[in-house]
Amino acid sequence: MNSDFGVPRELSELQQKRAEYLAELPPCLQGTTVRVEFGDSTTTADPSSAHVISRAFPHTFGQPLAHFLRATAKVPDAQIITEHPPMRVGIVFSGRQSPGGHNVVWGLHNALKIHNPDSVLLGFLGGTEGFFAQKTLEITNDVLSTYKNQGGYDLLGRTKDQIRTTEQVNAAMTTCRALKLDGLVIIGGVTSNSDAAQLAETFAESKCPTKVVGVPVTLNGDLKNQFVETNVGFDTVCRVNSQLISNVCTDALSAQKYYYFIRLMGRKASHVALECALQSHPNMLILGEEVALSKLTIFDITKQICDAVQARAEKDKYHGVILIPEGLVESIPELYALLQEIHGLHNQGVSTENISSHLSPWASALFEFLPPFIRKQLLLLPESDDSAQLSQIETEKLLAQLVEKEMNKRMKEGTYKGKKFNAVCHFFGYQARGSVPSKFDCDYAFVLGHICYHILAAGLNGYMATVTNLKHPVHKWRCGAAPLTAMMTVKRYSRGPGSIPIGKPAIHPASVDLKGKVYELLRQKAPSFLMDDLYRNPGPLQFDGPGADVKTYTLSVEDQDYMGRIKKLQEYLDKVRSIVKPGCSQDVLKAALSSMASVTDVLSVMTAPSFHSQPPL
Repeated sequence: MNSDFGVPRELSELQQKRAEYLAELPPCLQGTTVRVEFGDSTTTADPSSAHVISRAFPHTFGQPLAHFLRATAKVPDAQIITEHPPMRVGIVFSGRQSPGGHNVVWGLHNALKIHNPDSVLLGFLGGTEGFFAQKTLEITNDVLSTYKNQGGYDLLGRTKDQIRTTEQVNAAMTTCRALKLDGLVIIGGVTSNSDAAQLAETFAESKCPTKVVGVPVTLNGDLKNQFVETNVGFDTVCRVNSQLISNVCTDALSAQKYYYFIRLMGRKASHVALECALQSHPNMLILGEEVALSKLTIFDITKQICDAVQARAEKDKYHGVILIPEGLVESIPELYALLQEIHGLHNQGVSTENISSHLSPWASALFEFLPPFIRKQLLLLPESDDSAQLSQIETEKLLAQLVEKEMNKRMKEGTYKGKKFNAVCHFFGYQARGSVPSKFDCDYAFVLGHICYHILAAGLNGYMATVTNLKHPVHKWRCGAAPLTAMMTVKRYSRGPGSIPIGKPAIHPASVDLKGKVYELLRQKAPSFLMDDLYRNPGPLQFDGPGADVKTYTLSVEDQDYMGRIKKLQEYLDKVRSIVKPGCSQDVLKAALSSMASVTDVLSVMTAPSFHSQPPL
């Protein structure tokens, strides 16, 4: 065993009690028989991308949805699997560490041993690099004992989040063949699951018997689509951050002389910042999606904050808390363009020291305007997905300096007559990322681990484990699996029917829906948050008690039970077939034809390419 990973941790009595907790399983996962119902073939949410994705994934595109059923379900077409030969399954942490990841391992191990004690689960030590190098640790109850319901990824560790190049894919196949794996489970976010989809396609094409399964585990909350309501880790990160923010809010209200600029993790999307704002009620949230839509410049944002500071000063308030998502830097048009130019020079082999002298005139002017610390951070090499190292770019300090400069200017000009502006900056990231998981994330991850086994038992390849109806208690959760290709889209540059797909199909991060119910809730509350100091402290994580089962606003406000709606639609269609049979009256037939014609006309318009046109990147 590699000494860097798998080292048992000392647990406190509270942690030990937490580790002994076993999540309740939904009825569809109980027992030793797997019941699975397959739906119709899947397509993509963006119909205009379907032909591109189908050509790129000929072996795994169009696979059906899978619903896992409870033992009492009366579904005549369901596949019932009672024989469970021993399996050899590998599992790898591919994404950044997210609270709850260990419970996916535990849930899969638990399911494997329930169905056949001779099954083997191999964890890859050191993430994808350990996967390529065939560094394994056999997962046993003893190995898992101090990792159940605990945070981190230190049971196995992780490294570079990538299974993409020809060499990497070939190394992955070599590992799976050498270890005779029946299944490979990849734990991660949008990038890791896009890689999983490509791996599944390559395995199918090469007739490699290993089935690939993805699991939605990412604290960013951006792996969202019609099949995935939320990600393992998002609940925990938002709760921990919200308590930290609330503590700062209380401090601000007590001292009444500081403005706190707090940057939160979340990559390009602002889901974490939005949820934390709804939980803790800070005075302002600079939402990246709003900035991008309105094309706000850094000076527009500075003015917006300064105007808020001045309005609060008129009420004799000289304190406040402002939340900033880490992806904001890529939402501001001129900073994004500057980053693109810098990354282009990196790709051309220009050294970091010489990049500033190779910038175009406008980019050079902007670069020189920025404070030295920001310049240094913008020059950092991009991540493996070509995005900036967002966690290292201190946008909160940049905004605090610009706001202070502008407020001093207003004071000098006499347009601001309040007290001197004072800022304190924080970045809340790793404090929450390394937290023990919430009860919800413990349950959700454990259930997903079980579903991974059900997917493999059904012989499915290129699927993601999914659970819907998550805002309800565990016994009402709907468990299933969706093809990874059905979650894919192709990026576009221009609007309308003539837009041209670019690049490879991928599972792209979902941004905050500015027409969604969660965003609308924030807009309703924003004016009172700004002026009335309605700070709220949700308190610490609870594993038991009144706050243990509270769900995030992001999950509770939206009605997202896609799998349930698919089932309901099937029930309606079956009912129509049972009523409108040969021999029924003319009136019944006419009513059915008229209604179905109207429905198909509406759906045809909604699924037309122009209806789904995407904004330019």
